[in-house]
Amino acid sequence: MADSRIDVSFAGSVATITVSRPEKLNAFDIDMLKELSAACDAVEANASVRVAILTGAGKAFSAGGDIKAWAAMTPNEFGHAWVRFGHRVFERLATLRVPLIAALNGHALGGGLELAAAADIRITETHIRIGLPETGLGMVPGWSGTQRLVRRFGAQAVRRMALGGEIFSATEAAVLGIVDHVVETGAAMTTAQAYAERIAKRGPAAVEVAKLMIASANGEDNGTAVEALGSILVAKTADLKEGVSAFAEKREPVFKGEW
Repeated sequence: MADSRIDVSFAGSVATITVSRPEKLNAFDIDMLKELSAACDAVEANASVRVAILTGAGKAFSAGGDIKAWAAMTPNEFGHAWVRFGHRVFERLATLRVPLIAALNGHALGGGLELAAAADIRITETHIRIGLPETGLGMVPGWSGTQRLVRRFGAQAVRRMALGGEIFSATEAAVLGIVDHVVETGAAMTTAQAYAERIAKRGPAAVEVAKLMIASANGEDNGTAVEALGSILVAKTADLKEGVSAFAEKREPVFKGEW
């Protein structure tokens, strides 16, 4: 990877993406967003990967966006180069073909919570705090905090964080369904690895399709889910093989409707 602040490693069927800027509590700038997108491409390109883990280096999971990275931007730059681009990158992360587990080893605030929300499963250490403090800065959540978070966690929990500025403990977040498992401090990564192995033992095709179906039922990117499922199904048919062969041989295809 060109930017060492986003690290991707592979161990068997498990990929691990680590946000590594501990001196800034793993806050993102533009280059890190670009490398996170590249990390998604690397995971997708590795056919042996069945599950991915997302975590942060040091004491924080992620403090979200680096204020210094966007504070001097013009409104146009902020809206397009920062918010819209970051939104696309997080969407890329959320739609990985494999399940994604977030190992929250430290606080997840603002964009850090939006990052965690892109995962399918969130494993959280007991000491962490979760919230959306943006309105306290005169800003609003911009990386799907009012969209994906509402779909996945419910509007009221998001209202309490975004409007009331409430910061939830790990236990409170678990009660609200924002995180799935709360573990002792220092245990998030080992627990995530064990959960990843659990997923990796299941049928990879079934897991991939189940993830798409669940996303579709939750109103997340229905068009992509439907077309991906349809394409996977058709790609396994004898008719497709016949169509490709006929094209290569410059003849009319003879379709039999065989699955």
